[in-house]
Amino acid sequence: MAHYLVIVESPAKVKTIKKFLGSNYTVMASNGHVRDLPKSQLGIDVGHDYEPKYITIRGKGDILASLRKEVKKADKVYLATDPDREGEAISWHLCKALKLEDKKTYRISFNEITKNAVKASIKNAREIDMDLVDAQQARRALDRVVGYKISPLLWAKVKRGLSAGRVQSVALRIIADREEEINAFIPEEYWTLDAVLKVKGERKPLTAKFYGTEKQKMTIRSESELNQIVKELEGADYQVADIKKGERYKKAPVPFTTSTMQQEASKVLNFATQKTMRIAQQLYEGIDIKGNGTVGLITYLRTDSTRVSDEAEASVREYISGNYGSEFVASGAAGKENGKNIQDAHEAIRPTDVTRTPAAMKESLSRDQFRLYQLIWKRFVASRMKPAKYETTSVRIAAGDYRFQVAASKIVFEGFRTVYTEADEEKEETNVLLKGLDKDSVLNWEKFDTKQHFTQPPAHYTEASLVKTLEELGIGRPSTYAPTISTIIARRYVAKENRNLYLTEIGEVVNNIMKQSFPAIVDVNFTANMEGLLDKVAEGKVAWKTVIENFYPDLEEAVKIAEKEQESVKIEDEVTDVICEECGRNMVIKYGPHGRFLACPGFPECRNTKPYLEKIGVKCPKCGKDIVLRKTKKGRKYYGCEDNPDCDFMSWQKPSEQKCSKCGGYMVEKGSKLVCMNEKCGYVEAKKAKDN
Repeated sequence: MAHYLVIVESPAKVKTIKKFLGSNYTVMASNGHVRDLPKSQLGIDVGHDYEPKYITIRGKGDILASLRKEVKKADKVYLATDPDREGEAISWHLCKALKLEDKKTYRISFNEITKNAVKASIKNAREIDMDLVDAQQARRALDRVVGYKISPLLWAKVKRGLSAGRVQSVALRIIADREEEINAFIPEEYWTLDAVLKVKGERKPLTAKFYGTEKQKMTIRSESELNQIVKELEGADYQVADIKKGERYKKAPVPFTTSTMQQEASKVLNFATQKTMRIAQQLYEGIDIKGNGTVGLITYLRTDSTRVSDEAEASVREYISGNYGSEFVASGAAGKENGKNIQDAHEAIRPTDVTRTPAAMKESLSRDQFRLYQLIWKRFVASRMKPAKYETTSVRIAAGDYRFQVAASKIVFEGFRTVYTEADEEKEETNVLLKGLDKDSVLNWEKFDTKQHFTQPPAHYTEASLVKTLEELGIGRPSTYAPTISTIIARRYVAKENRNLYLTEIGEVVNNIMKQSFPAIVDVNFTANMEGLLDKVAEGKVAWKTVIENFYPDLEEAVKIAEKEQESVKIEDEVTDVICEECGRNMVIKYGPHGRFLACPGFPECRNTKPYLEKIGVKCPKCGKDIVLRKTKKGRKYYGCEDNPDCDFMSWQKPSEQKCSKCGGYMVEKGSKLVCMNEKCGYVEAKKAKDN
């Protein structure tokens, strides 16, 4: 009887796949990669056509020995690694490590771990796609030369243990640029004016928002402008000038891609991108379901496609029709593919069987698995449902030369919203008073509600919004978003507080060095173009070594110049006038994971350390003592009083010694401007140049 060996990546898949195949199949796991570039050296032979040097990964010897034993017994070997470029490369490395050249060896891939998909993949076994392997080799080689050439420079200039990565450096720059934008943002004042009106015959008052004149919308920029408008409205008659009724449709969302799943899981479930991917991997590889054994619940989790198989399409439509009614079934598929290269013609992330509802699976899943599965299931079902339909009413109210507006919408057909609403969906405005309102309605003015506002700076990036930006800019691919973000947080270049990502002091130093010495590497367009080139390698249009050949000489030249010209950041052993209370020496400035701190130079005999509080030459507006530069536990910079905790003054922006000439309040520096921090004042003036 013929004997076949199937090699998968993860041990979790072994059990799931084994039950789909006959007794003449043995299923074993490689536990991910078995070969890689050596850690101790560059591993790319620059002088010999950029040939990579692959070695067996430490600890994989026993796994390879077990696999070799089974290979000898097998008549055919099926390589069933993940269905993406990295999976293709792992299959190729297994071929080399197990010396499968003379063996009947086939590559199989499946988008979901189900009986039908696994059996179909064996029927459609193919050869390894070397274009996909080469695209992965090119990515690995690019990342290696960037990391190994630039990281030592950072060690010499800043501190050991830092790293520079091709994609992580761009992500860091994006966060740093946003931080600069926020710090330089000057708030602009504006006012809102609401008219509270009594409608004859109604008990509740109606609130109408100021619009402008009949011909144009107006923004009220100051209190004096507001007072002028209010004065002109004195004694005005309020009449319904126009009523528009209409319909609005909200389309169903498309099924999840890696990026949209990470974004939504972050917003709805507060999952970090890495956690989302870890749990999705468990759902994909297989969960022990009572009465069914181990079952793969979702399709492959690394994809930028929204395509759905015909079988899944028919199944979900039948499910919707049976459970919600045929009037809820969409006439066509939700959304369309965008024009960019869709990785390896994957499907969207969806349940492998739509009849496995979250409620039915709940007992077999952990809390986090259930919550993510429910999100994926609901999104997929919603994607094949009809749009939600709203009735809209917009009323324009005339008052002299000015116009006020009231808008309301009412849902008349829930459509996909029966199943799913997106995390950032705005609450629908409703106003029951608009029902009976017509042109003859009598309106009486009761009062004005006026409020002062200031425009807000752009929001700090969250993991979700950073993933969205990376995807929009074409930086990285589905498999790279989570590790990129995890790396910059783990390296403490970025601190994560209350979901927001903030640049740390060490992140600022690294970003400045990268911008100054390696502008191409941290250039968004350059990195996006490089992704495009890797796609061309995967399509067989560009040779992978050509990509490295064109990139490496410029990088090497930039490193040489940086080594000569880049000034070292003085962060170690800078002597201060702070005396160590334990041994009397002058303490020095050292650099740790969170940035600078004071340490006794007598280490290891004296181990005294304390926070480094750098005075900025400005007095505290609350108590008059010195303001110092401080850092949060995660390394984010802020300004606080040296007398903390007795004085609680703090500011994220650098306070100025100059007082506001309008209200006397304290001001902060924002780029070339000084801004008053009194919310009701908001005075802005140019920063004075310092005398030499």
